[in-house]
Amino acid sequence: MNRREFTRYAFAGLGFAALSPSMAGNAIAEGLVPSKPVLPPPTPPASKVFPAGLGTRFSAKLLDRARAALDVHQRSFELRDRVALADFSAASKDLRFHIVDLIGGQTSSYLVAHGRGSDPEHSGWLQSFSNVPDSLATSAGAYKTGEIYQGIHGQSMRLLGLDPLNNNAEMRAIVVHGADYVSEDHIARWGKCGRSEGCLAVAPHMLPQVLGLLGPGRMVYADKV
Repeated sequence: MNRREFTRYAFAGLGFAALSPSMAGNAIAEGLVPSKPVLPPPTPPASKVFPAGLGTRFSAKLLDRARAALDVHQRSFELRDRVALADFSAASKDLRFHIVDLIGGQTSSYLVAHGRGSDPEHSGWLQSFSNVPDSLATSAGAYKTGEIYQGIHGQSMRLLGLDPLNNNAEMRAIVVHGADYVSEDHIARWGKCGRSEGCLAVAPHMLPQVLGLLGPGRMVYADKV
């Protein structure tokens, strides 16, 4: 089979698979097709593209709890396409704030601080939750994202606590905001992020992305599993 014949078969839509064994063998021998298919390298999913050296895993059990909470509070949520998981089983040096697309399956993960009252010794690990005013602690449970506003921390997003474990969130001014002590540079120097006063503080340069993905009307679920 010459090159003209092979090209005719290809453009007729028959392709290599339609050739007889002898014709296919001749095509390989003449160098018209590779003997083994050359596949492009796989593209890593969005959920795996993160800064090197930072943990990104979250527990499937945490996602199950969040889904269950979404069902329990279904009347509170206009939007159920994405949820945010604050996985406080991980250390503050890890990417432990995960925004999960429940439809497409993609996950974007970020650093997030916990409250001083949840880690009095500043170990980098959340030790306990509290819903008590002035505890400076992080609260567990389901939150509904509220309005985005300009406050003492700059652009911020209000959180409404929906569970008995976090229903003082509004009174305590627990919000999502940016903080300089949440960054890769801070971790490189201190081995951990700084602590908030109970708020979910993220890296300032990532705040617009976090607020853009969440927006008002979605669920943030915080827990330790």
